[in-house]
Amino acid sequence: MVDLSVTLSGVKLDNPIIPASGTFGFGYEFADWYDINVLGSISLKGTTKEPRFGNPTPRIAEIPSGLLNSVGLQNPGVDDVIEKEIPRLEKCFSKPLIANISGFSVEDYVYCAEKFDKVSQVGILEINISCPNVHGGGMSFGTSAKAAALVTSAVKKAVKKPVYIKLTPNVTDIAEIARAVEEAGADGISLINTPLGMRIDISRRKPILSNKTGGMSGPCVLPLALRMVFQAYEAVKIPIIGMGGISSANDVIEMMLAGASAVQVGAANLVDPCACRNIIEELPASCEKYGIKKISEITGGAHNG
Repeated sequence: MVDLSVTLSGVKLDNPIIPASGTFGFGYEFADWYDINVLGSISLKGTTKEPRFGNPTPRIAEIPSGLLNSVGLQNPGVDDVIEKEIPRLEKCFSKPLIANISGFSVEDYVYCAEKFDKVSQVGILEINISCPNVHGGGMSFGTSAKAAALVTSAVKKAVKKPVYIKLTPNVTDIAEIARAVEEAGADGISLINTPLGMRIDISRRKPILSNKTGGMSGPCVLPLALRMVFQAYEAVKIPIIGMGGISSANDVIEMMLAGASAVQVGAANLVDPCACRNIIEELPASCEKYGIKKISEITGGAHNG
């Protein structure tokens, strides 16, 4: 019997599989497809202080082995998420949630974090300083070690729950940013968010996305994500939630060997709404194949050679 349980900053998960923010809505939408209580946790749709409609369409484009998105943090705002969306989810999901928070200022991040900190169903605060699809916010904090540390420190001072900082891959040195947020008090980090990409409509001779660029996701980014998680693991001592291109049980094992304590599954949910459930079902057999009896023990295993 394989032990799939993992622990993130005192929050115990039955398994390491978490649907990634922005790819799973607010969770309850998927309850029509399967019992979502099989999931380790759920990272809620990225939430901002005020409601956001997001970017103009078109905001999705296909790429080889993945997709581009420039949705732009469409969400109903933090008050609606807490008062309406989480209670709906609570009817079909009984485990601790991860609240994903975005902002356009340090004050925005602190405001939303304080609100979610009071919600009993939320176990971890995931601070997204890495959204590539919003002008003037999100990623502007994640590309500077100083700015990333500033947000981290401010949020940590305002809340009691564990704070995980979601990092952007659109930087030269991921280890520098990881160390900066660890030194500023982060309890953990999540990475990677989506790298920037573009597609051009040849017949129109214009970018396909109205935002021109968008975040790349899907299997095509897995090697990049693995490399950055591997580097971050060597730079910090805090837990890592790894993500980027995961679509199979073997991908989960590979990401954990690189240094992740848990993983998030993103674009795969958009291809198959049962992707996370299927990975969880496949994971014990994959672990047995590689002689893994307790999955938490393989974290960072690729650094031992």
